[in-house]
Amino acid sequence: MNPGKGTSRRARPAKAEATGRGAKSSEAIRKAGTTAQPSQRAPRQAHHQREPGGAQQERRWSCDVTERSNALDLEEGVFTRAPKDMARSLKRSAEQSSRRKASPFQSAMSMLTFFENRAGRRLAPERRRALEQAKDELRRLYGRPPKGTAPA
Repeated sequence: MNPGKGTSRRARPAKAEATGRGAKSSEAIRKAGTTAQPSQRAPRQAHHQREPGGAQQERRWSCDVTERSNALDLEEGVFTRAPKDMARSLKRSAEQSSRRKASPFQSAMSMLTFFENRAGRRLAPERRRALEQAKDELRRLYGRPPKGTAPA
């Protein structure tokens, strides 16, 4: 027999009174203003929904990271440039930074990936292609193999 089904579970008493817990009658519940049925409860607010006019700053932390990264000092409008210019700018920023913890290549590639991931579905297809081209250009600038090829 399957231990997780059927016979291994104990049958529950039909009413709360049978357990000796002194449950309220349905009349007492109605007077108290609550319901005994979970399906009749007010729906819970999802945890990802925020109150109107709530913490705007809290929701924009990724924008703040993009603009004022602690690892790289990014140039103004770096992610709106052409792919080659974007890659050169990120390379320059990564090599000049003394606060980064990884290699310049990893820092620059991480910032590109971060920007792409945080934009999510809102990122237009042409901008997504431009970011992928910038990644390829960054790999080329650092002498790394293109994506999809085995390392030599």
